[in-house]
Amino acid sequence: MKKLIMAVACSMTFGIASAADIVDTAKAAGSFNTLVTAVEAAGLVDTLKGPGPFTVFAPTDAAFAKIPKAKLDALLKDKAALTKVLTYHVVSGKVMAADVKPGMVKTVEGASLTVKAAKGKVMVDKAQVTQTDIAADNGVIHVIDTVLMPKM
Repeated sequence: MKKLIMAVACSMTFGIASAADIVDTAKAAGSFNTLVTAVEAAGLVDTLKGPGPFTVFAPTDAAFAKIPKAKLDALLKDKAALTKVLTYHVVSGKVMAADVKPGMVKTVEGASLTVKAAKGKVMVDKAQVTQTDIAADNGVIHVIDTVLMPKM
């Protein structure tokens, strides 16, 4: 027991326990399995494990379930289209909820998202932000309820 207390005290003192990167944080959450699968299929794991920082508007598994299965399966097989969709969910820099301002935000994909707040809801294009500020070592995740689709 004494060793356990010392180990906990040491890890707290020396900061051994830390947040994970964007990908590992999403995996650990358990509600982004489809997103993680898509990131892997697009070959973006190393990028999102990189130094960043990144702000990711992360659709949940329930958000991906809104896409018809045939369309989602086709998207997962089309690496170029999948990369375009996924990078449309990423903004350079670590933007915490308190720092978000309504307006246009340029994505890593190159197009812009519209961020607006009304009636206590924050919207990113047609997706509602359902949870904010999930910290990662290399950025932050904001949870959204719909997969965002750029113009193809």
